Amino acid sequence: MGKPTGFKEYDRKKVPWRLPVVRLNDYDEIYTEHKIEQLQEQGARCMDCGVPFCQSASGCPIDNLIPEWNDLVYNNRWKEAIERLHKTNNFPEFTGRTCPAPCEGSCVLGINHPPVTIKNIENAIVDRAWEEGWINPEPPVERTGKTVAIVGSGPSGMTAADQLNKAGHQVTVFERADRVGGLLQYGIPNMKLSKKVVQRRVDKMTAEGVTFKTGVNVGKDVDPKELVNEFDAVLLACGATKPRDLPIPNRDAPGVHFAMEFLTANTKQSVHGDSLGDGFISAEGKDVIVIGGGDTGTDCIATSLRHGCRSIVNFELLPKPPEHRAPDNPWPEWPRIFRVDYGHEEAEAKFGHDPREYQLLSKEFMVDDNGQLSGIRTVQVEWTKDEDGKWQMAEQPETEKVWPAQLILLSMGFLGPDQYLPESLGMETDPRSNFKAEHGKFATNIDKVFAAGDCRRGQSLVVWAINEGRGAARAIDVFLQGESHLPAPGLTMGTSMQVT
Repeated sequence: MGKPTGFKEYDRKKVPWRLPVVRLNDYDEIYTEHKIEQLQEQGARCMDCGVPFCQSASGCPIDNLIPEWNDLVYNNRWKEAIERLHKTNNFPEFTGRTCPAPCEGSCVLGINHPPVTIKNIENAIVDRAWEEGWINPEPPVERTGKTVAIVGSGPSGMTAADQLNKAGHQVTVFERADRVGGLLQYGIPNMKLSKKVVQRRVDKMTAEGVTFKTGVNVGKDVDPKELVNEFDAVLLACGATKPRDLPIPNRDAPGVHFAMEFLTANTKQSVHGDSLGDGFISAEGKDVIVIGGGDTGTDCIATSLRHGCRSIVNFELLPKPPEHRAPDNPWPEWPRIFRVDYGHEEAEAKFGHDPREYQLLSKEFMVDDNGQLSGIRTVQVEWTKDEDGKWQMAEQPETEKVWPAQLILLSMGFLGPDQYLPESLGMETDPRSNFKAEHGKFATNIDKVFAAGDCRRGQSLVVWAINEGRGAARAIDVFLQGESHLPAPGLTMGTSMQVT
């Protein structure tokens, strides 16, 4: 519980990011070095709250033992802290960098004070563990003789592979991209998650016996039925990769791109040094508009700034969030409040203002006489509740505006997974086109085939992908062995689970 009076003695103090004017000149991670004394003070703020909502259903999806490792950090017992952290989280350096921290939103201290800096502490624990050499390959002592194919090497697929390998199964991961990691590799910029951090885990898993095969598009290059016949079990963890489009006039104008096209090309060329030629999407010298908020929109802002864009504007359809929780958004729900992320901070440092514009509906992409993108026409909208309490949107008269733009990035979320895999297998999907498989069981209607992650639950967080990967690994282990000693969210002590 940290120090009994710590929450009264110390204020919340986050580990700062590097200064915007400095970090805009590179693609290195935005974080500064961890300050041990500061982190111990933050660990001391963790209360003896009775019910730790931070690790409950409203907090951490993988039930991280947050009060325990907060206390261990406060008491300078870092090696024990990483042991507790790894009991529930295979990749805390991923969540410590990319998770929006719902745990902090449900921290009991956060009812009337700023919450504990849980995310900073988590990240510091695992970074120190790597630095001290406490994390090393640990191949399984025995092999079961069972084989598992995993399609997709994003956070869900990687987690399942790690867990199933620990159980002694021989795991092969198929990835259609040229590098391992899925969205960890190409969906999240290097500034938030260094690709060296991703590769470090891949190297460890390879040393432990996991096989990764890149450049293999199951369903196109390989018939998935062949995997079903060749392996004892198959897990589909291929993500929700179909982006939400914006079908307004002139959608096919050169210069309108999906966010993932832009971010992937940037990581390939700017971080890995691949030569893409015309395949690289540059924001240099351009007026850039990002449509859609969220993490991906912020990443597009930050990347465009590093390219040297002339201007940057971020359209959001919804109203500006309040500074504090609204009455209909009580604790311990995720606080839907106004936040300034790293990209917003950088845009303000460069151009002198926040890049976001609210309550804008896009009506038409504008093109010049040569058919090139020149801007976008919008109208302002107003949101009101009808008699049934449902939100209704209405366009406001005389509010049309044309914004100049030579590059427009669509960052409006994802609609589900590609459909060629379920179609080739005859697999059922749900009404939202996700692979149909019950959470906890993860089994599809095809024998031996399981599904987990965004392709099963829809677009979500990295921490939820880890939850799904751990749960699916446990279900597959039961399918192969009749029982499982693998931990799963809520079952961190390795409780045996048998077939019923």
